[in-house]
Parts: sequence; C-alpha cells; structure tokens
Amino acid sequence: MSSILFLCSANACRSQMAEAFARSMAPGGVRIESAGMHAAPRVNPLAVQVMQDAGFDISGNKAKNMYELDNPVFKLVITLCEEAAEQCPELPGAPARVGWNLFNPEKAAGSEEEILAVFRDTRDKIRQLVDDLFHRGYFNTFMAQKRNFDAVLDNLSDGILVHDLNRRILHFNRAAETITGYRGEDIIGQDCHVVFLNGFCGGKCSFKEEGDLCVPHFDQIQYALDILDASGDRKHLEMSVVPMVDDMGEACGVIASFRDITHVLDLEERLHEVQHFSNIIGRDHRMQHVFKLIRDVAPTHVPVLILGETGTGKELVAAAIHSESQCAGNLFVPVNCGALPEGVIESELFGHVKGAFTGAVRDKKGRFEMADGGTIFLDEIGDLPPPLQVKMLRVLQEGTFERVGGEQTIKVRVRVISATNQDLAKLMAKGRFREDLYYRLNVAPVSLPALRERRNDIPLLAQHFLNKISHDMNRSGLIISPDCMAVLLDFNWPGNVRQLQNAIQFAIMKCKESAIEPYHLPPEIYKRPEMDMQGKPGRRAKLDAGTVRLAMERSGGNKAKAARMLGIGRATLYRYLEDTGI
Repeated sequence: MSSILFLCSANACRSQMAEAFARSMAPGGVRIESAGMHAAPRVNPLAVQVMQDAGFDISGNKAKNMYELDNPVFKLVITLCEEAAEQCPELPGAPARVGWNLFNPEKAAGSEEEILAVFRDTRDKIRQLVDDLFHRGYFNTFMAQKRNFDAVLDNLSDGILVHDLNRRILHFNRAAETITGYRGEDIIGQDCHVVFLNGFCGGKCSFKEEGDLCVPHFDQIQYALDILDASGDRKHLEMSVVPMVDDMGEACGVIASFRDITHVLDLEERLHEVQHFSNIIGRDHRMQHVFKLIRDVAPTHVPVLILGETGTGKELVAAAIHSESQCAGNLFVPVNCGALPEGVIESELFGHVKGAFTGAVRDKKGRFEMADGGTIFLDEIGDLPPPLQVKMLRVLQEGTFERVGGEQTIKVRVRVISATNQDLAKLMAKGRFREDLYYRLNVAPVSLPALRERRNDIPLLAQHFLNKISHDMNRSGLIISPDCMAVLLDFNWPGNVRQLQNAIQFAIMKCKESAIEPYHLPPEIYKRPEMDMQGKPGRRAKLDAGTVRLAMERSGGNKAKAARMLGIGRATLYRYLEDTGI
C-alpha cells in the first residue's frame, strides 16, 4: 500500500493543511498522515479557520510528533519547511523524499487581517502543490521510482539490512527475508537488538555509544557470524558493513550486506576441506567434528568443558568459541587454575578489597569482573581447590560472588568455558572434585583428539608451523624432506601439537640447508645410531638390517643420502653393506 507523510516543524499548520487536501485528492488505498519534528500544543486556530473557509474541518485534529506515529513506514515523505528537511532522520522503508519549503504563516507580522491573508496564501499554495502531486503525474512517478529502487534491492542475492543510529531497521530486502525467515513488514521500524536476540550482528556490533545514539567508527568491516533464524535454525553468514552518511557527510546509520554460507560450510565439512577454523588447523574427521561442535555451542550461553591431553589446543578451542559467540565484542579472560598458588587463586578469580590480607593495599577486580559480558576460560579446572569449588558453583548458578574480604555482592554475566587434561570422574570418586560442579561445567563437552589419533593432520600442521616460524626467522624457501616427514608421521607425539610446533622450531634453527632432514629434529624424536669409543659412527646394535634397508629404500638407492638419514658416514654405510651383503 502507498503511503505519504507530510512533515513540518510542529504539525500545527502547513502539514495539517496538506494532510486534509491530500485525503480529498489521493487515489483509493493511499495512507495519508502528517506530523511534526515536535508536536505543538494544538493546531493553529487560523489554520483551522482558513481551511474551514475552503470546506475542510480540521478543528478536531491533534498535532502529532513523528517519533510517536503508530506506523512510521512510508513510501513518500514531503517536508514543508527547512527545519523538517534538515532534521528529518532516515525513515523505515527508505521512502522517497520531496521538499516544498513553504514560509511558516505563524511567523507573519502585521494586522490580524494581514496575518490571515498570509494563512490563506499558504493554504492555496499547499492546495496547488497537492493537486499537482496527484493530478500531474508526480505521485505516480515517485511511486514508480520507489518500486524500481525496491526491485533492485529485492533482486540482489545478498541480504540487505539498513538501520539508523538508533539501530532502527529502515530496509530489509527480499533476500534478507529468505535468509533469516523474518518478514520485512514485521520488523521494519524496530530496534535490531530487539528483533534479533543480542542484535543481528551476533554480539559483534561495531557501534560506539555516544549519548543516546550509537555511532559507527569504521570505514568498512567484514566478518563471519552465526545467527538463529526465525525457525530457530542456525545459519552461517558472511557480513559486510559500511557506514551510511547524510547530505552533510554525517553518519546516519549503516548498510549491512550478508550472504548465507551454511550449505558451503556443510559441504566443505562433508568433503573434509575445512583445514582452518579460527586459528585451529585440521582436516581429520575428528577435527571436523570439533569444528561443528564449536559452531553449535558458540551462539549459546551454556558452560563448555573442553577435554584433551596437554598440548592438544584447548585454549585455542575456547578462544574460537568466544570469537564465534555473541560475547565476541567483550573480553576473553584465560585463567590457569593449576599455575596459581592456592592462597592466590581466590583473589585472582574474585578480586579483593583493601586490607583483606597483607599486601592488599587497594581494591582489586578479579578475573570474573574483568570478563563481565564476555568469556572466562578456566584451564586445568581439575586443580581448583575444594573450598573454591563451592564459590565457583555459586557463580555458575546465580552469577554472584563477593570479593575476598568484602561484603558487597557482585553480579556478573559471564560465559564460562573450562578445560582439563585430567579424568574428573576419578577425581570425583576420590572426593577431590564436586559432583554438582562437574555437572554445571559439563553442559556441553568438547573432546579434543590427541595428535597420534589424527596422524593425517601431521603434514598439514608441520607445513603450517614451517611457514609461520621460517617467516618469523627470515628463513624462506625451507622444505621438509619426505624422510623427515616420515619420521614425524611415525612418532607418537606425547606432547601433541605443542610438541610438534617445538620440534619444527628446533629443526629450523638447526638446519643450515634448504631441506629439513630427520637428523635436524630433536633427539627424543629422531634417535641417531650410537657412536663408537673413538667418537665415530660405528656398527652398533641400532644399525640393523631393517633400518638400513628402509633408509636405502627411502633414498632411492642413494648411499650418501641414506648415510645422512642414518646419521653415519658413507664409509661406515659401505662397510656395513659389504659385511651384511645387503
């Protein structure tokens, strides 16, 4: 349905006249309203009088404020004064706008008859303008332009959301409706933080609050996010946001374009092509499952317990959950519960007040207060002392605590992610970990596989560490030889990914050639054949026929290369081959 808003400073005179004339001339089905930037106490009596002379009764009309209109969505806005033209905000639905800029008869001076004549003159000008609007084709032209503008946006494959500095949605195209499941007519004019839980941007709102408004302080930003659509299904989106400016170059809102990449990611997961996810690397099916779990739990606020051996990347997973969550705009605060002394950990977690203990010379916030609105990561949660487990349970249940030595109850809203490499079930059986706390923490468990359980990720990880570390050390051009990669694949990696990273760093420092060979690796990973009493390579028990045959096979029969792989001299290898007949 077409709709027109006549807008002036106070809705006491000009816009009231325009509304009355438009109601008599507009085609059927066109909604007509008038309003002011602010509402006058009443409609001007002289305006009532001159309109009555023209056969229109507006004596029962009330002046309206545009911000209080029941339906603020219009196809066309006509401003009747400079104030309205300059101060009119961006309106829902992105209506076409026309400025008539008529003199305000309320400011006329002179006798009563002279002022009345000015009101009559203003009335006649408005009647002529309204008549031209509807009977000279202007209205149809404006509506056609508006339809064409909407058609362009509605035929884009990307969703388009436009909102003003109050986060009020101004435009929502057809693709946006398809992606989100929300109808534009139901949400245009509403605050996006009200329509969409925690805002459409998924907690990554880039507005900086200035007074009652939120002002964008960026040129353009792009990021990925997850949303829940109107049916409650999770969608993975790519978002691009740019500021919107008015004729004066001042910020007046933002334009967000977004596309649904859910099916692309799902297909990549099925094909095992997702190799990187929020700084985590892996294409093994176990890691694909971890990536999916992160996406599933991130938009929620439930506690997550990450289980895995030392070095598997538990903190990386916690950081990934935070960055994909609606808390991403706030702090991620890690705490290693196993590294803090028992006498210090309570103060670190919950803070203390001045004088609470020796050395407490001032009030101090704890990590929970620092993480308010964000995420706290409690690593090595199994090492948390039993007395603190009670206090932790209360924070999880009620979101409240007191600082050490304090009496004031502090309330926070914090996403809690914990991690351990211990068997909490065994700790509970020994009475060292509370069962009720365990079930509070373990709402959404995420288990990380050991590196030996996903060996097909070793080449991917090794190459990643090689690229990163060699770049940092200005050692470009290095490669990992096939023989070295075979050693990496055969090793059991008790220290997991962290040990692999350290091994690559050690090898880069030791390697003076263009390729990293097995003998560049740390001794605990590649054990060289033992030396004889003169310090020269000798035929010891470790230089067995199977090892030599493997080296010869991998070197393609190149004895010099095989000797290097075995960590012995060529002469020693020649003698061994001759003695054994290999």
